[in-house]
Amino acid sequence: MTDAVFYDGVSAQRRAVTLNITASSLDIHEGGEWIASWPVAEVRRKDAPDSILRLTREGGPDLARLDVTDPADRASIRLHCHRLDNRDQRERTARIVFWSAAASISIILCVLFLIPLLAEKLTPLIPVEYEQRIGKAVDNQVRAIFRGKICEAPEGVAALQALTERLRKARGIDVPLEVAVLESKVPNAIALPGGRIYFFKALLDEAESVDEVAGVLAHEIGHVVSRDGLRKLVQSSGTSYLFGLLFGDVTGGGAIVLASRYLVDSAYSREAEAAADDFAGKTMISLGRPAHPMALLLKRIEADEDDDEDEGGGNERGIPAFLSTHPITDQRLKALEKQVPSQTGEPLLTQGEWRALKEICKTS
Repeated sequence: MTDAVFYDGVSAQRRAVTLNITASSLDIHEGGEWIASWPVAEVRRKDAPDSILRLTREGGPDLARLDVTDPADRASIRLHCHRLDNRDQRERTARIVFWSAAASISIILCVLFLIPLLAEKLTPLIPVEYEQRIGKAVDNQVRAIFRGKICEAPEGVAALQALTERLRKARGIDVPLEVAVLESKVPNAIALPGGRIYFFKALLDEAESVDEVAGVLAHEIGHVVSRDGLRKLVQSSGTSYLFGLLFGDVTGGGAIVLASRYLVDSAYSREAEAAADDFAGKTMISLGRPAHPMALLLKRIEADEDDDEDEGGGNERGIPAFLSTHPITDQRLKALEKQVPSQTGEPLLTQGEWRALKEICKTS
């Protein structure tokens, strides 16, 4: 027999009771009269101060409880009630499912709405020096993705630098630019945060004139000036971190790898592409060169991609081509074709420089 305090869960009355514990039930008596029996299999422990063993009955009234304070009595209850710490499995499962679903929905809403908004607001606030450090970290991952070497034929590098400098000066750009050609069979170009721009050899091979290459390069410079790569990285890093939380990477350690892949794989928005086209067109016009050669290059790439699909071919290692990450539309092409200078300027490279640029990946 033991003393305890009983609350029946119906009223707020505090009732002094005695307990009779058997192998099958915990019987509750008040003033010598039986008032309730709890099967030992249904007796559960609830949170309480250390000096109290607080009990409730599974399936009983939510507010019903027993408070037992005597150490010997608590030991006896633990001996007979073997499922003290077992909770209703269905309740636990329902709670887990509910909160997991709520967390997943919250993450999805953040990915779809909050992160893009924050990326748009945060990007202008990030110092250029910090952007360059981010770009360097991403650059290492991007080069690992492509596994291609940097083309370094000296005369070709000099020609590329000369072309970059002419485009930079034409618009008075003070952002540091580092342009290189990466040996790859995929016709693409990519601008990383901080001013690093990669031309892929296959894109250079597709080009038939300096103006075609200059137009694409000016387009990528437009992305650098608008900090589009950084904006994508801020958005994708937040997305990667949230999905890391969702799938167990609580430190977000894979975010930079996923973000780098996102930069390579994902397409810019139509607005970003239109703005980069406009930047490229104005740059070419300011040099007295037409913008439409870039459109000609894009059309040839599009035709080649269609031929590859018809033949069942594909890109190496799943790397996207230029039009996959820079979606082209008829509206974009027409806008480029309309941009014609009033006066023709000097060629952006000499014939010798153009030849050297085309052979930048050749080794002696």
